[in-house]
Amino acid sequence: MYEFDFVKPGTVADALSALSTEDAQALGGGQTLIPTLKQRLAAPLKLVSLSGIAELQGVTDNGDGSLGIGGATTHAAVAANAGAYPALADLAGHIGDPAVRNRGTIGGSLANNDPAACYPAAVLGSGATISTNNRDIAADDFFDGLFGTTLEEGEIITSVRFPVPQAASYQKFLQPASRFALVGVFVAKYADGVRVAVTGASEDGVFRWTEAEEALNKEFRTDALIDLNIAPQNMIADLHGTKEYRAHLVKVMTKRAIEAAS
Repeated sequence: MYEFDFVKPGTVADALSALSTEDAQALGGGQTLIPTLKQRLAAPLKLVSLSGIAELQGVTDNGDGSLGIGGATTHAAVAANAGAYPALADLAGHIGDPAVRNRGTIGGSLANNDPAACYPAAVLGSGATISTNNRDIAADDFFDGLFGTTLEEGEIITSVRFPVPQAASYQKFLQPASRFALVGVFVAKYADGVRVAVTGASEDGVFRWTEAEEALNKEFRTDALIDLNIAPQNMIADLHGTKEYRAHLVKVMTKRAIEAAS
């Protein structure tokens, strides 16, 4: 590690003030940032912790068929309190290990947008809305390639609004050591249509499988996918699997998600 200032504000306003200084970096649960600092891949002069801000924490039933989750809410808290959206609670309860779930936050995960993270699939698959200190961002407009988002400098995620679907499931084929998704698929069925979001597979990060959505809108059954396949060209290839392997897993995990949701 190296020398830096550490600030733990109690309000969003104080956090934004601290982040307005040069070379300041927001800190959520630190599950990605701290290892990055240790490897000298980043060197901010000030870390601004968001974990002590009460208004950024908690799961709320909005009373309109949606759940609101504060940006600094941990995975463990989502797993324990998002029972109105079982697929989301189940996803949160299987992120990493207990240490990760009790420190990592939904806002930190979304802001980092790791290509194999689980929450991006839930957000995109649910058509969620990400709220920041400045604006509301639709899920379809938030993610921008590997580790990229449309967040602006100094902007922090304050909450995420999840419309609760009629049926949903997240199925993850995990890498046993990291517990990240080699491929994860989130399927959600709403009155106005089905959404299918895929994480861990594409070189461009999380994405919607629109062909599967169109087929499932006609018939919400695994048979609807019989003639569909994902092209392997843009899939990730690494020591864990080839492009073709990941393309195959996308269809397999989508079928499993449909079966579980049904």
